[in-house]
Amino acid sequence: MLEPNDRRLQQRDYVLRLARAMAAQLDLERLLNLVIAQAVNLLVGNYGLIALCNAAGHLEIRAAFNLPLSSWAAFEDLMGALDRYEPHAPEVSMEIRKVAATLQLPLRQAVALPLLVGEQQVGMLLIFRAALNVGFTADDRQFLGAFADFAAIAVHNAQLYEAANAERSRLDTIIEQSADGMMMLDARWRITRFNAAMEQLTGWPREEAIGRPCAEVLAIHNDRGTNLCLTACPLQAFPLDSHPAIEGWVAHRDGHEVYVGLSYSPTRDAAGRFVGAIGNVRDLTKQKREEELQATFISVMSHELKTPVSIIKGYASTLSRTDVSLDAATQHELLTGIEEEADRLANLIADLLEVSRIQAGGLRIHPTEIDAADIAAQVVSALAATTDERFEFQLRFEHAMPAVLADAERLRMVFSNLISNAIKYSPDGGTIRVGGWHEGAHVLIYVSDEGIGIAADEIPRLFSRFYRVDNRLARETQGSGLGLYLTKAIIEAHGGRIWVDSSIGKGSRFTFTLPVAPPRLPEATTLPSQDHP
Repeated sequence: MLEPNDRRLQQRDYVLRLARAMAAQLDLERLLNLVIAQAVNLLVGNYGLIALCNAAGHLEIRAAFNLPLSSWAAFEDLMGALDRYEPHAPEVSMEIRKVAATLQLPLRQAVALPLLVGEQQVGMLLIFRAALNVGFTADDRQFLGAFADFAAIAVHNAQLYEAANAERSRLDTIIEQSADGMMMLDARWRITRFNAAMEQLTGWPREEAIGRPCAEVLAIHNDRGTNLCLTACPLQAFPLDSHPAIEGWVAHRDGHEVYVGLSYSPTRDAAGRFVGAIGNVRDLTKQKREEELQATFISVMSHELKTPVSIIKGYASTLSRTDVSLDAATQHELLTGIEEEADRLANLIADLLEVSRIQAGGLRIHPTEIDAADIAAQVVSALAATTDERFEFQLRFEHAMPAVLADAERLRMVFSNLISNAIKYSPDGGTIRVGGWHEGAHVLIYVSDEGIGIAADEIPRLFSRFYRVDNRLARETQGSGLGLYLTKAIIEAHGGRIWVDSSIGKGSRFTFTLPVAPPRLPEATTLPSQDHP
């Protein structure tokens, strides 16, 4: 037999070894299984449960010894009793007897060890014995109390670790799934985190970006090409308590450029030294392009409005002069000019109103059964009369083209816009062809020219509002940049689509689709009434 002092030393050494083992285990599930197994061993038990307090403060079984998972449901009422009563209360003893009867287990004695961290209960150990002949000395109870204290601290630490991991995983998911680009920097401005949106914005795989300076990966530059990350880093230029931001262009690794807004949330130590930052990068390319289009629109519209107003004013001033005698032919010419410029202003205002309707979702069409080839011929005839001999017009519609379901006036506008553009962007003249054919439930109609053509990088924005191709001829010709935008809106309102094929120096071909008009039902024939005998 061990002397009391030797036994206490042995128990102390055992608890210290066990405490170290529990402290080293941060996986909550493994720790709980370790704790309950050791608790059953220390208390000379046969079965054991460990229950933890959930978010609502109720005990919930999380691990067991010698009790299969299928048996845990039988202990639910016992857990409820332990929530309401002390472990030695008669109500708890009654629930233990019910469990023993349900599971047919010899649960003749139960020992409950609360798991406390300070004044807060984090859980409870329940050890069941099949025999009643095991007693405990005061040293044993002290020993078990120390074990329970160590177990409670270890379980609480593992819970905190599990919660921290869950929170980190949640934040990782938020960062990774964010629509905005997000990156983290260390104290040397080197990238430590780089989410999927950043990969898409920059073209840099995160494996290559991490560890590199952000100025190398982003290299945000202004319109003049100056690297703002090197010359005007916002993290160095702003006060300590601010959220510095910068805007500029980022060159994607595939060659195209993206306009971004970058805002930082810097972190500094107690001495004010920079220790890192989180950068939020938002793609502002669409807004930037819109601003550029608006600026272009203002410039173009100023010119487009100013020119006819100046002409009208000049002609009217000439006609109103009393010191000059104008013959009838000159007066007619000036009046005709005033009328033409007034029409030009009216058309421009009409286009602007149409754009407003489209923006408000109010573009209305009144489709009827019409002959698209006939409308094309009318528009060609009208425009051909105003052009010179450098142009040849050809109509190449398929024989017996079916009627289309379309708004005649809107379709006339489409033909007028496309054919006018073909004339405008063919400075050397050439053949302008308008034709079409039937294909399934649609007809396909095209307008082609032999003009200057359109660069491939211009085509994606060609149908944008206020957009004009960036070339010398476009700058020298009149136009608001609304024609193709309206054309596309009208075609799409009919359920069709429009696209362009073009080569620089060889011309362009615009093609669009319209729905075929449904076949008419044969008209009913009224037979004359007959008298029957």
